[in-house]
Amino acid sequence: MKQVRWALAGALLFFGPMARAQGSDTPPTADLVWVALSAVLVLLMTPALAMFYGGMVRRINVLSTMMHSFIAMGVISIVWLALGYSLAFGAAGSGWIGDFSRTMGNGISTSEPAASGGSSALFMLFQMMFAIITPALISGAIAERMKFGSYVAFIALWSLVVYSPVACWVWNADGWLFKHGALDFAGGTVVHLASGVAALAAAIVLGKRRALIHREPIPPNNLTMTLVGAGLLWFGWIGFNAGSALAMNGVAINAFISTHMAAAAGMIGWLIVERIKTGKATALGAASGLVGGLVGITPGAGFVAPVGAVAVGLLTGAACYLAIGLKNKLGYDDSLDVVGVHGAGGLLGAVLTGVFASEAANPAVKDALAGGRMELVVKQVVAVGAVGVYSFLITMGLLLALKAMGGIRASAEQEDAGLDETMHGEAGYNLY
Repeated sequence: MKQVRWALAGALLFFGPMARAQGSDTPPTADLVWVALSAVLVLLMTPALAMFYGGMVRRINVLSTMMHSFIAMGVISIVWLALGYSLAFGAAGSGWIGDFSRTMGNGISTSEPAASGGSSALFMLFQMMFAIITPALISGAIAERMKFGSYVAFIALWSLVVYSPVACWVWNADGWLFKHGALDFAGGTVVHLASGVAALAAAIVLGKRRALIHREPIPPNNLTMTLVGAGLLWFGWIGFNAGSALAMNGVAINAFISTHMAAAAGMIGWLIVERIKTGKATALGAASGLVGGLVGITPGAGFVAPVGAVAVGLLTGAACYLAIGLKNKLGYDDSLDVVGVHGAGGLLGAVLTGVFASEAANPAVKDALAGGRMELVVKQVVAVGAVGVYSFLITMGLLLALKAMGGIRASAEQEDAGLDETMHGEAGYNLY
């Protein structure tokens, strides 16, 4: 452990200024460096998501799909600093929503300690990266048919009325699910379940793509880009999960190992089922499976031992493959399988966290298991139900309101011509 701390301290050549901001008396430490580095890794995940999604849509919609992720980095960063962080992590005596004490960055500094350790500024920055990618995940369900302006308004409002309250419930020390004893180490319910369920609501409100209704081919434009995006997501997810320890310690190292092993197992689990069902193991299946494994381990990364993480990865990889078939049976158009991967994976991962949580991975699990493992599993189910129902209903209401005010779907002509040209005036590929 001492060698790891010294190695991280070397990274201060790059991240030292963040830990030694003017006016700060907080000394740079390996823990601060690790959280700063993790924030960078989580930010990388949003452009990686743009590549992952962008490669799966038709050539005429590649830029519009990627823009859904990129615009989130701009819009949500401002929303989070202005109000979102305060609603999520401000004082929440009611247990439901934070107060306005941290609006517009009020009281956030590099010298003021955060409740979780380190500086409040660095904690705010780290959490900002989670707030950015969560609404961007939803965009995969509405790809190729939503107005860009309506999407921007949607993610800004959704971040405030869904993401921030749910983050308060689960991660704020005053939050009612936090006090209830539900475990979510890095966002299985807050990020993946909330966005996956919101994606279902969005797909229902928007309706099916015209090409799907007319049974036209919808070929992915560049699966090579999707594979690169998936690989970068795997890389960035180390910061997402291991960084959530907020320190370079044994819990962070366990989360690192568990995250990696679950991704590997998720890929294998998906490909095994895919091979049994179709006779082929596809590249898209490998990319989707590893993401499914990462989603599944996210709530338990710091609570589950590596062997348990392999089990979680195998189960979620296989389950996510089966879950994507629901869209054909139920009739909703989840363009890029957000519901099947993030919704189903987040739900199953949260429950499996209760099943596989181990005191050997994290001493805090001892308290969580004080009432027995079944009680912990029930608490996880309660958290899943509360977050899922809230996200679905509020998302549905928000989209219906936007639809009533000005419409949220591209016109038939825009959809047929492609959103790259009609929404952005550009083309993803200019090959002659």
